[in-house]
Amino acid sequence: MLRYTRRLNVCKQLSTGTVRPLLRAISATNLRLHSSTPHPTTSSISNQLLFTSTNHLKAKSLDDVHSYQLLQDLGFLTQSQAGITHWHPLGLKVLRKLENIIRNRMDQIGFEEFELSSISSKALWSQTGRWGNTELFKISNDENLCLAPTHEEEITKLIKDAQLNHKNLPVLTYQITRKYRYEKRPRMGLLRGREFVMKDAYSFDVDYPAAMKTYDNVNKAYLNIFKNDLKLPFEVAKADSGDIGGSMSHEWHFVNDKGEDLLYKCNSCGDVSNVEKASSYPDLDAEGFEFAKAANVKYLLTKDNETLVSCYYPTDREFNVSSLTEYIDDLDLKSLNLPLEEVLARFQSTDTDVILKKFIRVMDLRINDQTDLPDFPITMFQKNNFSMITDLSIVEPVEGEICIECEEGQLESMKAIEVGHTFYLGKKYSEAMSAKFVNKDNKPEIFDMGCYGIGVSRIIGAIAEITKDSEGFRWPSVISPYDFSLVVAPKVEESLVEKFKSNVNGLTFNHFENDKVLFGNKIRLAKMIGTPLVVILGKNWPLVEIEVRGKRWVDADTPEYKQLQEIKGEQWQWTTEIKGNVEKHYVHKDHFRDVVQSLLKNL
Repeated sequence: MLRYTRRLNVCKQLSTGTVRPLLRAISATNLRLHSSTPHPTTSSISNQLLFTSTNHLKAKSLDDVHSYQLLQDLGFLTQSQAGITHWHPLGLKVLRKLENIIRNRMDQIGFEEFELSSISSKALWSQTGRWGNTELFKISNDENLCLAPTHEEEITKLIKDAQLNHKNLPVLTYQITRKYRYEKRPRMGLLRGREFVMKDAYSFDVDYPAAMKTYDNVNKAYLNIFKNDLKLPFEVAKADSGDIGGSMSHEWHFVNDKGEDLLYKCNSCGDVSNVEKASSYPDLDAEGFEFAKAANVKYLLTKDNETLVSCYYPTDREFNVSSLTEYIDDLDLKSLNLPLEEVLARFQSTDTDVILKKFIRVMDLRINDQTDLPDFPITMFQKNNFSMITDLSIVEPVEGEICIECEEGQLESMKAIEVGHTFYLGKKYSEAMSAKFVNKDNKPEIFDMGCYGIGVSRIIGAIAEITKDSEGFRWPSVISPYDFSLVVAPKVEESLVEKFKSNVNGLTFNHFENDKVLFGNKIRLAKMIGTPLVVILGKNWPLVEIEVRGKRWVDADTPEYKQLQEIKGEQWQWTTEIKGNVEKHYVHKDHFRDVVQSLLKNL
């Protein structure tokens, strides 16, 4: 019996096609980067060439520079062609740190790391009905293969073939690998590419309660990642499961005005849903409220094509099917996007006489008996075959309407960038692929499944977008390529600098040494790259100047360092200076390391 107690490297990642050259020509001056990395006993010093354009040093502000372009200009990565990214050493430092944070949190809740092949088969995807997905990269010289955007089919077959019993469950797996999706119009850099790095996890449980326990554990792990590790503003939204399927899912978002996703949050109970899942009530007693004068209609079918569902809603609103699925459990969502002619053709194609067929009329609660309704397309029917659903909201919410959860607060909208999604799949994939285990009664039973994704490279693109200000990036300390950037004033003796660097074991830093670049420009470049701290050795020596880069995102009013400063401030000659949005610390060189470690906890 196969036991999942060790990491299993199933297949090394494969790719097809040719790739354009990695490095584009950079005409601007290159800087020599001196970097230090921690070692158990000593600091290992190495030099690397940072392909960094200095063109932006002359700009008064970086507000108009797109974050993805700035990532390229600063040498984090290169876009070889639309939707495809090459990672440079500086960007890889960020990527690997983020991967390890996610890896650590998944390991903590008992998941085991796999690495599945990037190539998947038509046979498996056909079993689940997903081979027709237009976003699949299908391999042209073998039409039976595709590049996998996700691995529900492959992992389900793998677990099915293991022939497990209930004592082996749960099986909890994850991987952090490159995935592929055919985006017709790749855009927004790392946020919507054709190749991307994703953490996808899968769970196989004996029943619904066990699956819910796993689902909750994964969401707690995600909470640790976003709240305790990355420490950036985020929201968890109830979501529609979309093409992945399943009956429950939650999206994880970074709030940002440039995000493509729209969320609604109640200002009373705090409930959050994405626009596909959100629902709201109009305030019927509000001054100026009017029922709709005219209605649009959307026609859908049940899965057996025996019932025609006509949904009436105000002409100035967008139809939203999410709440309807709770009332009609066999609704065929695929009929949602069909033209009326095809809906009617399917409805009339069954053996049942049309006059005996059933009809459901759904009235949005913003419609009354005075609302002008479209003509009904069926002329032959029996009135007693009609049923009615009223007092239901079947349109997308708008800001200011009443929360459907608490019926007290009002909804507020926000733009956001989705970076993670957790799904309870139930038996969608295991049933389609006949994936079973032997239960405690020695009988075969279908697995209860879940899947859980995090867009790893997408998070990096999102954080770059969120934290970029007029001076550059500001990475969270846990994924920053370095703990601090070191800039030395021109007249500081080299022997003092070397002695200082030898006393910062356990910290990583980059040191700009090119004498052809002005001192002020080195500081500007350090801020652009986005390490959380910029350290300056200069006129205040032996005091070291430490500037906190950019905005504090959490605990801005009561950062942890203040407690330590109250105790050690005088002894360490540690003072703080805050002017507007600029926060600077001055500390004696002998206590620099302790102060930096304290500051990094909240950055």
